[in-house]
Amino acid sequence: MFTGNAQAAMDLYVAMLPDSRIMRVERYAQGEPGPVDTVKVAVFTLCGREFMCSDSPVKHDFTFTPSSSIFVEFSTEEELDRTFGILPDEGKVFMPLGNYGFSKRFGWLSDRFGVSWQLNHAV
Repeated sequence: MFTGNAQAAMDLYVAMLPDSRIMRVERYAQGEPGPVDTVKVAVFTLCGREFMCSDSPVKHDFTFTPSSSIFVEFSTEEELDRTFGILPDEGKVFMPLGNYGFSKRFGWLSDRFGVSWQLNHAV
């Protein structure tokens, strides 16, 4: 769950990844539990896979965790490098792009929203 920035996250993700788009967004209205115009529920695709997200109207003692990641396999090193260059801005790199034995080109990071990503070049 996001905390008021679900729309910004979706906008970044669909602009950055191929075969990605926002399919549906339902927003909180006046009198509902969330701040007006924040995302109640949204459906979007990343690399052809469907995801859902929302802005939580409740403050939690937790956020996203790197123990669960979105894994993206890239067909070219250029796509991987471009995406890895964008995502960690204001985030954190756990494993920089490199050869780790299980993959010749892999990186792991969390973005500015706290979402964890594992990015790999399919060889």
